[in-house]
Amino acid sequence: MSTDTIAPIKTKPQAKPKWLRVKLPTGKKYTELRNLVDKYDLHTICTSGSCPNMGECWSEGTATFMILGNVCTRSCGFCGVKTGRPDTVEWDEPEKVARSIKLMKIKHAVVTSVDRDDLKDMGSIIWAETVKAIRRMNPETTLETLIPDFQGNERNLDRIIEVMPEVVSHNMETVKRLTREVRIQAKYERSLEVLRYLKDQGINRTKSGIMLGLGEQEEEVIQTLHDLRDVGVDVVTIGQYLQPSKKHLPVKQFITPDQFKKYEAIGLDLGFRHVESSALVRSSYKAQKHIN
Repeated sequence: MSTDTIAPIKTKPQAKPKWLRVKLPTGKKYTELRNLVDKYDLHTICTSGSCPNMGECWSEGTATFMILGNVCTRSCGFCGVKTGRPDTVEWDEPEKVARSIKLMKIKHAVVTSVDRDDLKDMGSIIWAETVKAIRRMNPETTLETLIPDFQGNERNLDRIIEVMPEVVSHNMETVKRLTREVRIQAKYERSLEVLRYLKDQGINRTKSGIMLGLGEQEEEVIQTLHDLRDVGVDVVTIGQYLQPSKKHLPVKQFITPDQFKKYEAIGLDLGFRHVESSALVRSSYKAQKHIN
């Protein structure tokens, strides 16, 4: 018997396909806003999350802001936000965000946050105060609030409903079968009920988003789209999941542009007012168009 040893085969990480290549943001408007963000140390998800659509969105007067700190109480397998014990609430944060929007001359602002399950109100009071502050300081700016599930607590959801943002969004993130693995502390049915409650209580435009490439099957994606329409969701975004670090869930598949187009066509046939479906789509992509 041979005593030769077989060297292990080294496998390279799956290369990103050409349709995921991103052009660096350019243009006068982008440069002006980038200088403002750096000068005044303004916090946007666009910059901290290295969003591939930053230049396009900023040129159209849209930006996304995160409130309630940058440490989340949940440990979702897809998300690059740090998990742990969050800092204390900064009660002057609503005014800071409103001033940032004024300085940047933002026409349409998207506000999101980490999950704050450590707080009795789960952050919903700061959420409402932030919307009010933006309204006071920027009366012409339209708003989308991309909210957590608040554990399905209706009183906390009511605080968002009472300040009536033009769009209220809550992301499903993935299909039902993968929810426990991908979102861990979240529940698929609870997120659907949050979206149903928002619509039933009079929110004019509701929105949700999912990521692809985590191992979902086509029929599961289509079922998720059906579930979202059944609870009255108006707008859906569909994008490619990209692994933030080696500690996060791996990409199982890169979805082709043709498949994204197929999901877009299915979504429009189901009756969604807007469907954004392509590899680089993120939750706030073309957000300013979703108020119509």
